[in-house]
Amino acid sequence: MAGPGGGAGGDAGQPAGGDAGQPAGLRERKKVATRKALGMAAMRLAVERGLEHVLVEDIAEAAGVSARTFNNYFASKYEAICALGFDRAMRIGSALRERPASEDLWTAIVHAVMSVYGAADHARDPEWMAGVRLVTSEAALRGEYLKVQGMTQYALAEAIAIRAGSRMDGSMFPRILAAAVTGAVQAAMDRWLHSDPPTALAPVMRRALQDLAEGMTHTLDGCGHASPG
Repeated sequence: MAGPGGGAGGDAGQPAGGDAGQPAGLRERKKVATRKALGMAAMRLAVERGLEHVLVEDIAEAAGVSARTFNNYFASKYEAICALGFDRAMRIGSALRERPASEDLWTAIVHAVMSVYGAADHARDPEWMAGVRLVTSEAALRGEYLKVQGMTQYALAEAIAIRAGSRMDGSMFPRILAAAVTGAVQAAMDRWLHSDPPTALAPVMRRALQDLAEGMTHTLDGCGHASPG
């Protein structure tokens, strides 16, 4: 079974000639666009109809592709529903690698997270939010969300370790910090998803990161240790 990051082989199942002769960059953009379209269609249909009433064929049709193409990207409708959240979370690690070397680690992490979630500065429709809450509470999705969380932590820990370089060789700190940041992101998502009335995600995400930094500083200072950073 393919993980939530993709299906069993990209566009390997496309008919011969579908992308033949196209530049690699264009093919990659088409793959990203198709994956995004499938993820958006999967979530929209699940909200509108209920998860149990959505078939792979329905998602493929709504995205304008064949069911065979769907299977090249995702192993199940559950993977497709989780895809957008997974792709956003995985971009945090990539964004962290691109931050200026002159930034301290925590500032770089905050900028990386907000580069992904910072544009979400408007509240969504209450009816839509209610539908998303219903879909994401389904037991069938819990395993996929756990995989998303685990893979996100791994990617972020790798980016933290690369940024820290030899100073962190053999240290568990990159994994620990990645877990803390991923937990803050998840806490923000949960708070945002259950806000009544609905609120924008970006300020909630900023507050979660601030709470993490301030909480750790307060805790460490109270124990007589130096502040982080």
